[in-house]
Amino acid sequence: MRACREKRQHCKPCACATGAANSAVMKHLTKYIAVAALAPAVLGAQSTADLVLTNGHIYTVDNARPVVSAVAVRGGRIVFVGSDAEARVLAGPATTMIDLHGSTVIPGFTDAHAHLLGLGAALQRVNLAGSTSYEEVISRVQAFAKTVRPGQWILGRGWDQNRWANKEFPTQDALSRAFPNNPVVLTRIDGHALLANARAIQLARVGPATADPAGGRVIRTSTGAPAGVFVDNAESLVTRAIPSATRADKRQQTLAAIAESNRWGLTGVHDAGEDVETISVFEELARAGNYNLRNYVMLSDPGEPGSAAAQRNPYIQKGPQSALYDGHLWIRAIKLYADGALGSRGAALLAPYSDEPTNSGLLVSTPEHIRSWAELALQRGFQVNVHAIGDRGNRIVLDAFDAALRRFPKADHRFRIEHAQVLSPSDIPRFAQLGVIPSMQATHQTSDMRWAEARVGPERIRGAYAWRSLLNTGVIVPNGTDFPVEEVNPLLTFHAAVTRQDPTNWPAGGWFPEQKMTREEALQSMTIWPAYAGFQESVLGSLTPGKYADFVVLDHDIMRVPDTEILNTRVLSTWIGGKRVYDGAGAAHRLPVR
Repeated sequence: MRACREKRQHCKPCACATGAANSAVMKHLTKYIAVAALAPAVLGAQSTADLVLTNGHIYTVDNARPVVSAVAVRGGRIVFVGSDAEARVLAGPATTMIDLHGSTVIPGFTDAHAHLLGLGAALQRVNLAGSTSYEEVISRVQAFAKTVRPGQWILGRGWDQNRWANKEFPTQDALSRAFPNNPVVLTRIDGHALLANARAIQLARVGPATADPAGGRVIRTSTGAPAGVFVDNAESLVTRAIPSATRADKRQQTLAAIAESNRWGLTGVHDAGEDVETISVFEELARAGNYNLRNYVMLSDPGEPGSAAAQRNPYIQKGPQSALYDGHLWIRAIKLYADGALGSRGAALLAPYSDEPTNSGLLVSTPEHIRSWAELALQRGFQVNVHAIGDRGNRIVLDAFDAALRRFPKADHRFRIEHAQVLSPSDIPRFAQLGVIPSMQATHQTSDMRWAEARVGPERIRGAYAWRSLLNTGVIVPNGTDFPVEEVNPLLTFHAAVTRQDPTNWPAGGWFPEQKMTREEALQSMTIWPAYAGFQESVLGSLTPGKYADFVVLDHDIMRVPDTEILNTRVLSTWIGGKRVYDGAGAAHRLPVR
């Protein structure tokens, strides 16, 4: 047990009991101990703290002091965790004192796969999530469009035909009748397909003679005309006609998305693919001190390595950048795509879909493209994170990483596969063998479980959403939502991870319950594991002296309440760098401040 104490929060719970060590963690043991060693030095000075919270139930995600009652903050960093009496020693006349009255505190939630600008845009568009029929989709658009001018574009997101009685893709006819004069584009919940009405298709100049692009599919009528749905790379045939958001639009959307994230207890996100202008907007806001989030930004696919587009990309030319603007932006990862999504049958499978035997999915990038970027990243110090959902898509990425690492061997590259949703059993051990991190989303499982087996059949489903199978190989599984694909609320993620049930607690016992996470693992998957997956573990992910004072105050103890009570938990406040960025406490529950 002595070795486990020395490894502190980076030892997995099961490893403490068995004496096993995660090799990736051990490689960085010296760095971690150095961070934790700041504690006695800081306390030795006995300097006054800016903020002291006492009388709480505080989960630090640090095995040195896993549960404490008090925390002290100075200069935006944790300076002490421990008892109330000790913390009060650090209080002076100017110290803000907060009595938690038994509330629960955890490190700030980090969503390891999200789309920040996508959330901001979704907040300004028609919300179609949860619609149970095509008729309801049209009704929601009509309600939204009451003040829309004739000819103005109408955009929405969130429909999912798998929730409807008729599970086939919709056609544009009914939407076109409802909106003959306005172009309407409605993105599917997963972002990998869209529905366009006749006016939008006309403005995009798409017709029967328009060919399907590589990695894309136009759903057509019997005459060859576009039926209304465009899948994966075919989406661009329509979206190229939509007026681009202005820089001012992007600023407004970013601020709205940050506020929404803070409301749900998020202090950090891993932003899965943004373009150069969007990242420059993030920098502008962060430089002005108006960015209440820690964003690990992934560059959207810059084009072929060595191409003019890649050479012009300023972030590729600058190289990896970390902890910019007092730790609010990291720009050191590249986001690529291997395939599409399972719900729209674009995920690339090794064998055809069980419910569409003529279709095996789509590859939206070539294997050579992924391998080339992996090789360049290994030479330049970037991380590569590749979207892969189907078992063929995942194998292609693992093969590309393997080939790149053979040519340019590198320890601690922390390459990632985003989603890793359907895996061949033979590929599950390869993540640990190659040092690849599976970045997964628990609520994808609870959203997909009613129809996923129909897509892939009873055998392949055993390798789908297989968190426990992966954890047992020794890898970590950073957790996220993929918002706005799923809801922002990280408590939905926590609940799904430990129950494999939807918010109504269906099905009883959980869907393939042998793949559940423990509560300790679920909390790690939303705190310290994303930090590790983003090379941030020395400053984020646990309430350890020396790290940023990012934490969330909850009104329920999610580590101890019954499963059915987890989603009744409210975020009372969210703190970043010791600064309260969200106050959700009602008058009856407001935390007393001195």
